[in-house]
Amino acid sequence: MSFASDTKTELCRGPMSRTCCMRAELYGILLFCNTFSGRELRILTEHRGFLQRAEKLLKRVADVEPDQLLGENGGKLGLVLRDESKLRQLCAVYGCEPDRSPALHVNLGVLEEDCCRTAFLRGAFLAGGSMVSPKKSYHLELITSHASVSRETGTLLLEMDFHPGSLSRNGNYVLYFKHSEAIEDLLTTLGAPLAAMELMNAKVEKDLVNRVNRRTNCDEANVEKTVIASQAQLHAIHRLRESGRLEGLSPRLQEAAALREQNPELNLMQLAALSDPPLTKSCLNHRLRKLMELAENEEK
Repeated sequence: MSFASDTKTELCRGPMSRTCCMRAELYGILLFCNTFSGRELRILTEHRGFLQRAEKLLKRVADVEPDQLLGENGGKLGLVLRDESKLRQLCAVYGCEPDRSPALHVNLGVLEEDCCRTAFLRGAFLAGGSMVSPKKSYHLELITSHASVSRETGTLLLEMDFHPGSLSRNGNYVLYFKHSEAIEDLLTTLGAPLAAMELMNAKVEKDLVNRVNRRTNCDEANVEKTVIASQAQLHAIHRLRESGRLEGLSPRLQEAAALREQNPELNLMQLAALSDPPLTKSCLNHRLRKLMELAENEEK
């Protein structure tokens, strides 16, 4: 099961009790489903729970039943309604004329209450919503074939303090969200808090993995720097020893050289802690730099 499918399953578990909200949710389904006109209603889906919910809403809100259920013997799930009298009955609920396309505009008279606006968006998501798994990226879309419906739904979302982007794709009109916080808030509003929590958990997990990767990359870079610096210091010490000059240097410089030769894998802080008495990182770095300067002068 996909994340979007699981989210729709959670939404379909929500109660259907208030008449106004059932009417608004069915309205969202109608305006974002595959086909809704004065001649036909066609809802195609891969989610059986959504199909069953849509069928119940049609019965409770408009007292109509589909002419045909698809997918009963396998194949694509869906329902079809072509009976003229049923379509007139359905259109009458939303104050639209079946002889004209009832899907051109959103009738805001159906969405006067805040709860009804939420229900409308829930129906829109069930019928025309899609989501990418939050483990991959953050992306939620509401897709309809009606430009005015998309535009007016976008205005509705703005009034509810959501800020979707919009685009057209293959003859359809898309409202989308790409920020995790906005998607979390929208899912919670629609009635899918578990999906919102899963998205938040995925975000936390990705942030943790990114921090670990950054730390690992940083550690690897530091190890590489330590190795390069250690090799340069060992080369300098070897040159000074070959020339016989190392034995004539101060005890402090000879101690620094011995520490590095005995511990080629340690960084400066670790190396400084081994000196007796312990040195600061800056002090040991100064002595090793002095050894390298002396070796450079020796090579000239």
